Amino acid sequence: MIEYFRQQAYCNLWSNHRLLKACARLSEDAFQARRSSFFPSIHATLNHILIVDAYYIDALEGGTLGQRAFDDERPYSRVDTLWPAQETLDRRLIAICNALDDAQLTADIALERADRRQLEPAHRVLAHLFVHQTHHRGQVHAMLSETDVAPPQLDEFFMREEAPLRREEFATLGISEAQAWSSRR
Repeated sequence: MIEYFRQQAYCNLWSNHRLLKACARLSEDAFQARRSSFFPSIHATLNHILIVDAYYIDALEGGTLGQRAFDDERPYSRVDTLWPAQETLDRRLIAICNALDDAQLTADIALERADRRQLEPAHRVLAHLFVHQTHHRGQVHAMLSETDVAPPQLDEFFMREEAPLRREEFATLGISEAQAWSSRR
């Protein structure tokens, strides 16, 4: 399970890079435009992904951000400022997953909710976080199809034979196939 979470964390970094690179090609109007989805725009959806990532990553690190993560629903108005903030969170998530051991995986994580303190095992928090990210990235992907920017391919991460398709982006991100796929560090 630990290896799976590590691989998901690297996939998350790569997927967000690809998606945000495409979104960076949008005009400001297209980025902010009202669209049909759970959140009303690409801008709002990308900010939601970032905010929720910050909330859970902080909790996994034992932090105290809690509900303050949700104080500003749209902290970034432009892709060029959101993108580095998202990458920073993605790299923090990789560090968390790289450091996991069996005890940490089953340790309770305190999630400060609006009306209570919720305790969940780390493996459930991680599973939820990866599903949440994938869910909302899919919505941005669909919204991009309504623009003049083609949605990027986001499912070329796990197959060995697709390594050449991600080589350049891995180099840009400063990661390697060996890092993403090697067993315990």
